[in-house]
Amino acid sequence: EFMQVFWEIEEAQDKAIQLLASFVRDKSALPYLQRFTELIAFAMKTHVDSLKLQEDGCSLLLEILSQALEQDVVGALDENVTVSLLETLRKHSGNEELLSLVCTVLMMISASEVAAENLRKAGAIPDLLSILRSFLHNEQICLSCCGVLWSLAASENTVDQAVLKSAVPVTSAVLQEHLQNGAVTESACSALWALSLQGCLSENDYEPTTALLLDALRMNPERPVLVKNAFLALASLLRLSEIPALRFIMDPKGNGINLIKYAYHLHFDHPEVVENICMLINEMLQYDEVVLDMRFQKMEELLSEIKTSFPSS
Repeated sequence: EFMQVFWEIEEAQDKAIQLLASFVRDKSALPYLQRFTELIAFAMKTHVDSLKLQEDGCSLLLEILSQALEQDVVGALDENVTVSLLETLRKHSGNEELLSLVCTVLMMISASEVAAENLRKAGAIPDLLSILRSFLHNEQICLSCCGVLWSLAASENTVDQAVLKSAVPVTSAVLQEHLQNGAVTESACSALWALSLQGCLSENDYEPTTALLLDALRMNPERPVLVKNAFLALASLLRLSEIPALRFIMDPKGNGINLIKYAYHLHFDHPEVVENICMLINEMLQYDEVVLDMRFQKMEELLSEIKTSFPSS
């Protein structure tokens, strides 16, 4: 009630947010999730010029949503929350610290199909790409923005193809920049997979993207989600053309078949990884030259082992 009565007074709103933060630290915010997020978002939108209020508001949203995710109760937030966060992002596009907070919150809420649709309708993708170009060095921003891109590109709802295509070089740049950071690489691989499924990669992208995905697998073979998504992205590329297939087996840094074998060795007990290995192998079988190499590399032995380990799949 206090926040509603004193909407226009910045100091009152910031004080109320601080009091809510104390409450959230001491007690669960889950019973009040919808109400709290709407109040915070409205205060942020009303006082969008106030850097302190934006930082405090985003930090509180992050705390509330973290609690909700722990309990698996994040539902569809009000559209005003999404709109408010985008206004903050646009108004303070040069503030790296605040953007890191905002993008993290956007990633958390974009898991909801409704929120992803709201972001799409509000034209969030060009803003995210602009931020990535400006702060390519920032690991948290890159992780979060690629996470949002994955949610938007994987959405069943139509996204402007030209806008999505413009995300390919930026996402590739993120992957190239952060190959040694497993979390960021995982997020970028997910985004590239979604973009490839949407047909956003041109023929000129096939070979360099394949090389990047192979590098991601070499640098982070122990991460099952990354391995799974990298193989899915590779499978979608091989489905389109022989160009990535040939790069896969003739990459100067090593044959991709060896990466398949190593990934299976590490994740033989992870059904989703093994399933995606099989999906990639299935795409490889389209191309005679690749099949010859698979025989040379004795892939029949690996397939027999998989069949024995997963007889019912």
